Amino acid sequence: MTDKDPSGTESNVEGTIKAVTGLVKEVPVYEDAIQPVAKETGKVLQTVGRTVNAALLPVRGLVWGIEQIEEFVHSKVSKKLESTPVENICTPDPAVAGPALESLRYTGHKESLSELYANLLASAMDKETAKTAHPGFVEIIRNMSSDEAKLLEYIMKNQVVPLVDIKRVLPKNQGEVKVHELVSTLGHDAGLEHKDLSSSYLVNLERLGLIEIPRDGHLTKPDVYDRLINDPPVQAVIEQLNNSGEEVKGDFNKYYARGTVFGRQFSQACVINREKT
Repeated sequence: MTDKDPSGTESNVEGTIKAVTGLVKEVPVYEDAIQPVAKETGKVLQTVGRTVNAALLPVRGLVWGIEQIEEFVHSKVSKKLESTPVENICTPDPAVAGPALESLRYTGHKESLSELYANLLASAMDKETAKTAHPGFVEIIRNMSSDEAKLLEYIMKNQVVPLVDIKRVLPKNQGEVKVHELVSTLGHDAGLEHKDLSSSYLVNLERLGLIEIPRDGHLTKPDVYDRLINDPPVQAVIEQLNNSGEEVKGDFNKYYARGTVFGRQFSQACVINREKT
């Protein structure tokens, strides 16, 4: 085979290769100047590489293998099906079970998330509840942190939870400005690890369609907002606004969060503990 066209002239491909090769040969290499820098860069990369490997080492130990997943199914999922009649236990939908088992490889060490997967698998394996085990629930759990799982469970148990925005009311009817949104005592009440992120968690749960946060109404039960409004950190912000010397006043917008219809189905399949108590 030849790289020349029928007329005997050099092909375009061969000409391009030679041209590029020629350019590379013409590029001057200043070895004396480059080598010290390259050596130093190499040392830095080696140090960074060792640090990265050390940081990832614990993660490798947390990634589950097939043996751990099998043990999880045999122990935890089986326990959740203890009260289910044997004749009702069925093969789960692969669209639910497959992704759920795969996800356990990376989240099995997180108790609150593995609990969601265990409940979902148990629901999918019970003829009475299999219809509630939506395939999309696996992706939802993948998009949740362990704190958000705790928070969702708390909201579902309580049905509704009070929320407020703290606002700065400007003088002479000039309007108002929100200072803090989605303020609550949920970080403490739900036992979250990162209490300061509860507002962000609420936003994500709303994004996932599990809760809704209506802004056009508030809870009417007497004193339902008192504990939140009188919470010391909240009062500290109000005090700071009232004492700012700008004739402004601290105030609240009251509203709430509650589970959606889809969230309640998710709760039924994934959150409610099926084990005997």
